[in-house]
Amino acid sequence: MLTTTATLSSSSASQLAPLFHSLSPNPISLRFSSTLQVTNNRARRTLTSFTRQKCQLPALRVSASYEAAPATAEASTVPSEMKAWVYDKYGGVDVLKFDTKVAVPKLLDDQVLIKVMAAALNPVDFKRRQGKFQNTDSPLPTVPGYDVAGVVVKVGSQVKDFKVGDEVYGDIHEKALDGPKQSGTLAEYTAVEERLIALKPKNLDFTQAASLPLAIETAYEGLERTGFSAGKSLLVLNGAGGVGSLVIQLAKHVFGASRVAATSSTGKLELLKSLGADLAIDYTKENIEELPEKFDVVYDAIGQCDKAVKVVKEGGSVVALTGAVTPPGFRFVVTSNGAVLKKLNPYLESGKVKPVIDPKGPFPFSKLVEAFSYLETNRAIGKVVIDSIQ
Repeated sequence: MLTTTATLSSSSASQLAPLFHSLSPNPISLRFSSTLQVTNNRARRTLTSFTRQKCQLPALRVSASYEAAPATAEASTVPSEMKAWVYDKYGGVDVLKFDTKVAVPKLLDDQVLIKVMAAALNPVDFKRRQGKFQNTDSPLPTVPGYDVAGVVVKVGSQVKDFKVGDEVYGDIHEKALDGPKQSGTLAEYTAVEERLIALKPKNLDFTQAASLPLAIETAYEGLERTGFSAGKSLLVLNGAGGVGSLVIQLAKHVFGASRVAATSSTGKLELLKSLGADLAIDYTKENIEELPEKFDVVYDAIGQCDKAVKVVKEGGSVVALTGAVTPPGFRFVVTSNGAVLKKLNPYLESGKVKPVIDPKGPFPFSKLVEAFSYLETNRAIGKVVIDSIQ
């Protein structure tokens, strides 16, 4: 294992990238640990771009760590305007517009201002844009985005747990459907209450961290609401999706499940096994209603509650994230909670729970429309992430 200690400027980061790449011709087997003092954000982006593009390391196989020098941005350096994606009417991807003169969010006393390094897309983003819960939405125009990973550049007067320079991640909307913020994370800056975020896991880069908040909090809260505990069995419908891939891992490695089964299409079965599924079911060839076993909990992350209730044990629970709910199934809307992220950080830092990022990404900020179009095909593996936000 190569351990490298270096102080990187933006130019030296570019010079080091080919050196790292030359050390291993096999992008899958390359594993390194680096202790880096990154002197500016451009250097950080250069190194991140190298690990992702030069080595093409998938999120599940990255084994890199780093220590970044504290960010030097202060309130006086934060501009009054920023680049952001905006929509001023509900509709398809065509309503999204890139704007270079959007006002930077004003900071409340209990909030921090984050320089966004990466953000992730979620189904709730496009459902919100389509106007599916406009009766409880904030007023238009809207800067979309829930998930964020970035650097704190300003703190409110009542903030106690974070300081300028902290690397953080979280879901900025406490209630996903009830009055989400008008200014989201698909922008250069975003403001969020300190109770909704946590320090970024030390071993994850910004792209990986951004993929997690809403999905991992949804996975965790759903399992908690069912009373899931050690020794119980679980079936996950859509185990290769953003939430499902994390439900498998949390059930197995955090809650202590005795047996985890999960469904996906044929090409994703090996992914399910790598995440910890004991039984990977090809839904294109098998009917889950005809499975010979039943489960204590069924976590429906695809919208097949009518089928899910037929494979749950008597007295068991069925979580339904989308689609019609069939009793005894139930639905919930996740509540953003930085304490949950903080609780799960040790599992992420130990590698027991890993981010799953779609191999087509991450998408650059300029390709947001393409990223949303892809997400809306419902074919993504894990999470669709946006980086290079500038």
